[in-house]
Amino acid sequence: MSILVTVAVVAVAAIAAFMGLQLLLVRRMQRKQGQPAPELDGTAGKAISGGKSALFYFHSPMCGACKTMTPEVERLARSHQGRVFPVDISVDMATARSFGVMATPTTIVVERGVIQQVLIGPQPKTRLEGLVAV
Repeated sequence: MSILVTVAVVAVAAIAAFMGLQLLLVRRMQRKQGQPAPELDGTAGKAISGGKSALFYFHSPMCGACKTMTPEVERLARSHQGRVFPVDISVDMATARSFGVMATPTTIVVERGVIQQVLIGPQPKTRLEGLVAV
């Protein structure tokens, strides 16, 4: 087998492994939908147990997609105080662990103490606004 064929096979195998891990991650997070949200302290805890929806946005400073999404989520947090919670996982890993977050950006919508939606990856501004409007 030539070197080019070997390199191509290794590249395809690496891409397939990466895609498989991504799929596994998405499926694992989606299983959290319908499950009780973790108990948290403070305003976030009150939002989880309250009647309106609460949006948790998990991000990190090193995440490229987060750099474009974070300013929009922070704007939403200012206009919907007590319902939108940006969580920097480099500062608050405990909250990320309690929700089982394994990738950034991850957006989780909680309503009446139950996880309603788990969205992995960047989300458009209009979708975020729609999640908060509920």
